[in-house]
Amino acid sequence: MKKPIVILWASFLAAGVAEVLFFTLIDPGELYFLGRQVELGPLATYSIGFLLFWLLTATSSAFTCFLLRTSDETNHAPFARR
Repeated sequence: MKKPIVILWASFLAAGVAEVLFFTLIDPGELYFLGRQVELGPLATYSIGFLLFWLLTATSSAFTCFLLRTSDETNHAPFARR
């Protein structure tokens, strides 16, 4: 249970920084998605942007934890004979 909490907390902080940097440079009223202007209000755009950044950073953090597994964790079979 500790790993998911660590992943979500670290990705939450990273998403906050990413959103601040992104929306410092880009006005939400001038965003285009698939060739059409985004017609959401600024608060909705910020919220969706934050959730997308959080999803991206959580996926990255989870993949990093996956790659840091030891060989015993990787090769462990739940029904293997011992």
